Amino acid sequence: MTSIGIWDTVGRAIYNNVMKYLHIYISLVLLWAGGWMPCRAQLNTDRITAIGRNALYFEDYVLSIQYFNQVIKLKPYLAEPFLLRAIAKIQLQDYTGALGDCNSSIERNPFHPGAFYTRGYVYRQMGEYLKAEQDFTQALVFSPDNKSYLMLRADVLSQQQKWEEALRDMDYLLGREPTSPAFLFEKGVICLNRKDTACAYDCLSQNVRYDSQNAAAWSALGLVDIYLDRDSAAMADLTRAIDLGSKWAGDYINRGILCYRQHNYRGALSDYDEAVRLAPEDASCYYNRGVLRAEVGDYNRALEDLEKAIDLRPEDTEMRYQRSVVLMELGQWQPAVSDLDTMIAVYPYFLPSYYLAAQAKTALGEKKAAYDYRKTAYELEQKKDSLMALSTDSLNTPNTDVHLAKASPDRRNRRKEFSARTAQNGEEQQDKTTAYSSQTRGAVQKRYADVVNEQNIILSYYITQQSMRRTNYSHASLDRFNRKKVLPSSLHATSQELTLTADMVNGHFEQITQLSRRLDTNQDPYLYFSRAVEFALVQDYASAIDDCTRALTILQTQKDDNAVTVITFCRANWRYKLLEYRIASGETQTEYKGQAAAGKAEMDFDIMLRDYDYVIRLQPDFAFAYYNMANILCQQKDFDAAIRHYTQAIDCDADFAEAYFNRGLTYIYTDRVEEGIADLSKAGELGIYQAYNLITRFQ
Repeated sequence: MTSIGIWDTVGRAIYNNVMKYLHIYISLVLLWAGGWMPCRAQLNTDRITAIGRNALYFEDYVLSIQYFNQVIKLKPYLAEPFLLRAIAKIQLQDYTGALGDCNSSIERNPFHPGAFYTRGYVYRQMGEYLKAEQDFTQALVFSPDNKSYLMLRADVLSQQQKWEEALRDMDYLLGREPTSPAFLFEKGVICLNRKDTACAYDCLSQNVRYDSQNAAAWSALGLVDIYLDRDSAAMADLTRAIDLGSKWAGDYINRGILCYRQHNYRGALSDYDEAVRLAPEDASCYYNRGVLRAEVGDYNRALEDLEKAIDLRPEDTEMRYQRSVVLMELGQWQPAVSDLDTMIAVYPYFLPSYYLAAQAKTALGEKKAAYDYRKTAYELEQKKDSLMALSTDSLNTPNTDVHLAKASPDRRNRRKEFSARTAQNGEEQQDKTTAYSSQTRGAVQKRYADVVNEQNIILSYYITQQSMRRTNYSHASLDRFNRKKVLPSSLHATSQELTLTADMVNGHFEQITQLSRRLDTNQDPYLYFSRAVEFALVQDYASAIDDCTRALTILQTQKDDNAVTVITFCRANWRYKLLEYRIASGETQTEYKGQAAAGKAEMDFDIMLRDYDYVIRLQPDFAFAYYNMANILCQQKDFDAAIRHYTQAIDCDADFAEAYFNRGLTYIYTDRVEEGIADLSKAGELGIYQAYNLITRFQ
């Protein structure tokens, strides 16, 4: 059996060491930033920036972005707020947004090394290592002895397999600090990458000498000992790492492998059980335990483990081979053949698959099929020499033993974390979001968000506070209408309706009764609209629509475009609500049958769109009408038209957070992922913090 891969341990430990130096830079930025503001800067922007820095320090990333937004709006020529906002976005893993802010900061101040360093880090996380190298090199022009810059440049050089250049940077750092555990570890990693195990062992053994309480250091040394076939030393190293409190599943897997080699199956199984507990979503844990269980004849539980591993990593063909072996032991011949055929499709020269398939077909009584498998295997065996002469890759075979944990994606995912708290502690990144009572504090990108559009903008007496969002929830027509004071209260635009209490609902029913009495003697259009609002609040949308129509009919003889705009917009919204209810409750299918029902629903959508169109003709900059139309078009799966309308809404209000969010999802749904992530980044910047979770899932 082979060890779990060096890359997982290496990646985790590199991450821990690198983060220490990244934190130094963030701290310096936070300390230096106060000196960036010119003397002529007004006190308010100084104060806002200081508050934003405090929010950033205390991991209130979403809030800090809102403060930096304010400074950027007031003084867009300053470089500092763009850089600070980029750091906040990095914490939220919004690398697209962070890259744009880094570019803006560098455009305004091309001589600050920290901006190049930050952009280099972003490029590194995006896998653009050459660009990252160039930015770290530029940062070193301004700050040639900066340890953070040198260490990260060495890392991206090694990612490009520029081993000698990477080693030069590390040797320079070690020349200055020969006992630095971080530098020794990084050099050891580079030596391992270039398969120089002697150099790697020398560096990593010195690493544990100077940092003997670091579990990750012992983990790495243990892996090197495994590669050097020093099993006793590796066992001691991994046990030391575990005794120091390692919570990394790879340590238990590697020690389990060593126990297996010593025929200590009970110890191996115990370690694999702990690995599964620590990493229940890691396919390697289940796979390794499944292989061990199959080895000791526990086939039923081995099959459970292997099926779980394949569910977690369905693209891993080699796992299917081990499952086929277990299935054959259990007499499940046809599923075994299916797995073996999958193996043959990927590894056509792996002869054991043919012989096992022939055995399974024989058990099924399919003698002709069994003969064909054996014949193919025999013919391939005869051609082996000629195939090897043609290409060294012709006879590639799978690794059907315990799998290595690959550097990608597991290693990259761990290294993509950018938490100031982790950098300060030097501990492995943990999800600390539960420590906050506020939903907008900490690493909000880890808080699951549903992939659903933001709701329509409606007009209501009641709104839910949306303090984070930058959308302009007002319009001149609405303001002028509210100043007429023809309703009991002002109408407000919102995408988040407030749920009414029973007492509030009863109050609105009383208002409907009173307004109905007044309308018996006074056919005033505003009274009709006032009653329409009351009907809508108690969810009697049909009556609300009728009253809006009566009001608009009377207003045809009056010159009041503001009132017509507001009432028509509300009527369209309530038509949508009514249709949504009827579709959800099945009323449309009851009232209309088959094709007629679909046609009726489509006609209702057209009526709504005509109302929104009329609003836009009256007020071409009424962003809410474009936005709501786009939402309806999304429902009708007319995505190109929806994107156009979201864009028009954004043209009317450049800070329309909901429009960016929905357009981003629409782009992603139509496979324009890069544009979608850019829009989600903007939505997050404008206060819809749920966008950051979606960015991490889609990018």
